[in-house]
Amino acid sequence: MSEKFIVTSKTVKYKEELYDIITLRMPKEIRKEFDKLAGESDYSRNQLMCMALQYALDNLQFISKDKDNEQ
Repeated sequence: MSEKFIVTSKTVKYKEELYDIITLRMPKEIRKEFDKLAGESDYSRNQLMCMALQYALDNLQFISKDKDNEQ
């Protein structure tokens, strides 16, 4: 994928009542990268992860198995 995930200055306040709390297991290196990005921006690690997940969903192409062609 050639498109960049671009982060700009923080301008939006988040309303806590619109969110769920979940637990996510991930490789330590990914968490460290988000920590680094959070330190370089006005966003929290959580906000950056939510932005990245939304970007992934917006740009996802899902290809399901064709059950008629399974052998």
